[in-house]
Amino acid sequence: MFDGYDSCSEDTSSSSSSDESEEEVAPLPSSLPIIKNNGQVYTYPDGKSGMATCEMCGMVGVRDAFYSKTKRFCSVSCSRSYSSNSKKASILARLQGKPPTKKAKVLQKQPLMAKLAAYAQYQATLQNPTKTKAAVPVEGFSWGSYINSNSFTAAPVTCFKHAPMGTCWGDIAEGVRVEVPNTDCSLPTKVFWIAGIVKLAGYNALLRYEGFENDTSLDFWCNVCGSDIHPVGWCATSGKPLVPPRTIQHKYTNWKAFLVKRLTGAKTLPPDFSQKVSESMQYPFKTSMRVEVVDKTHLCRTRVAVVESVIGGRLRLVYEESEDKTDDFWCHMYSPLIHHIGWSRSIGHRFKRADITKKQDGHFDAPPHLFMKVKEVDAAGEWFKEGMKLEAIDPLNLSAICVATIRKVLADGYLMIGIDGSEAADGSDWFCYHATSPSIFPVGFCEINMIELTPPRGYAKLPFKWFDYLRETDSIAAPVKLFNKEVPNHGFQVGMKLEAVDLMEPRLVCVATVTRIIHRLLRIHFDGWEDEYDQWVDCESPDLYPVGWCQLTGYQLQPPAPQTTRDSQSSSSKQKKKAKSQQYKGHKKMTSLQLKEELLDGEEYSFLQGASDQESNGSASYYIKQEP
Repeated sequence: MFDGYDSCSEDTSSSSSSDESEEEVAPLPSSLPIIKNNGQVYTYPDGKSGMATCEMCGMVGVRDAFYSKTKRFCSVSCSRSYSSNSKKASILARLQGKPPTKKAKVLQKQPLMAKLAAYAQYQATLQNPTKTKAAVPVEGFSWGSYINSNSFTAAPVTCFKHAPMGTCWGDIAEGVRVEVPNTDCSLPTKVFWIAGIVKLAGYNALLRYEGFENDTSLDFWCNVCGSDIHPVGWCATSGKPLVPPRTIQHKYTNWKAFLVKRLTGAKTLPPDFSQKVSESMQYPFKTSMRVEVVDKTHLCRTRVAVVESVIGGRLRLVYEESEDKTDDFWCHMYSPLIHHIGWSRSIGHRFKRADITKKQDGHFDAPPHLFMKVKEVDAAGEWFKEGMKLEAIDPLNLSAICVATIRKVLADGYLMIGIDGSEAADGSDWFCYHATSPSIFPVGFCEINMIELTPPRGYAKLPFKWFDYLRETDSIAAPVKLFNKEVPNHGFQVGMKLEAVDLMEPRLVCVATVTRIIHRLLRIHFDGWEDEYDQWVDCESPDLYPVGWCQLTGYQLQPPAPQTTRDSQSSSSKQKKKAKSQQYKGHKKMTSLQLKEELLDGEEYSFLQGASDQESNGSASYYIKQEP
């Protein structure tokens, strides 16, 4: 029935090798696949040990070539690295179904360990149901097809430290082998086969079954963190059959030898990969927690909101006074827009008191330690002062970096910023940025980095020159040394695909592209929309996610606008996009397109020497000296 598999009903015996004399190998039932596994050690049907997986690095190789008598590691360095954390080693050993001592008999422990491993996996699934949630269907859009047809490149998972597995992705790359369901099979039961990663795109991997060589006919995309992707050896541990795809069953008569040859020296997922995925998708924020969040209708103040739901670390917050729970706001749990209860009072920020005098039943304040910590600053010496000029991303038009003014200095390094020429008389559109925020810049930042600076609305003396403007307004520029100059090694490159929040309507996560990189600042373009709706976002923003994040978490992904919409319905698309921004952030400030055209046509730039789109991640001197 398995066409080429050897029978598994033969009696097994311990190997005569002295290196293997410390373990007794259990007889293998005939219902199991041709390669059985005791812990991570493969056993052939003739009873002799064949392949092993290194418990430290995941390398698969011939068992006899492995280090030490137990053959648990491929090298001395892996053995030492593993033993440096004995507690972790002990836990992993139990999870992998290994006997507690070298002398323990596998014959007695094997059935129990297999059950325990299966039960542990089942418990992890129960504790984190979103991990196995079916992909959210997006009619007419597939990341795999989108990337394949256009030869796109996606930003790697390691670029997103806040995303699941962002800090423990490891060496997952092209060539890694995994065990996946075999869909090219007519058997009534679910069977598996080994596949190799051909291409990675965020969490998604293009896989090809072992034995297909250069044949791409059955290649398929899947989410590496999904419930059907397992490290090599999982089937043997779990008692699942390995069956070659029907299309290639005729190619080999000895599949055992084929697998030994192909898996020797190959890498697979860590044994505890699914556990790490589950742990990385546990979020500390819970429903009914109370927080302070920016008031979307008056950006200068905060309000109390209650966590209504948590999806992939994103919070749907309902303002406490909303009786029908429709007045909501979406943000990530690490967003700088949310704070613990009492934060506004502690720093002197404006706060809207609710009509509700006491907490509703079941609501409780989120602990302060759950919120993202800002870097401590020393405001005792030279510091920001009211009236100082700077450049800032307009929170109501994230595609623009504007001339701005510090309107108020708060405690703990926080500043209230106003956009020159478009401020409300009551200051209701001032916005709170921390002094270390990557969204504020010293005077001249845009000029040195060849970014269009949006001048104050109504300012007639164009092209805009900072020196003239400071003299006319009798103002001074904020000192360059007070700004955040750190540029992390983020890994983004121009052209990379990702999933990004439309911050003008933050409940939407869209297909997006990195179109410019200015050190740590990224220009995010939403595929299918006009460039004027691009947004400047920091490289460490919690509103950026790897390709496949929506599928993994069960969040709805917004696909690119179709070509017909881009060509024939441009005006209606603009109206729709503008309506979104009005709904979520108050009225979006409209920049003058005529003003932009005048700037582009009439301005003779005299930039200082410097690079514009810095694809290298290192820091650079991108702040110009202020003119006297």
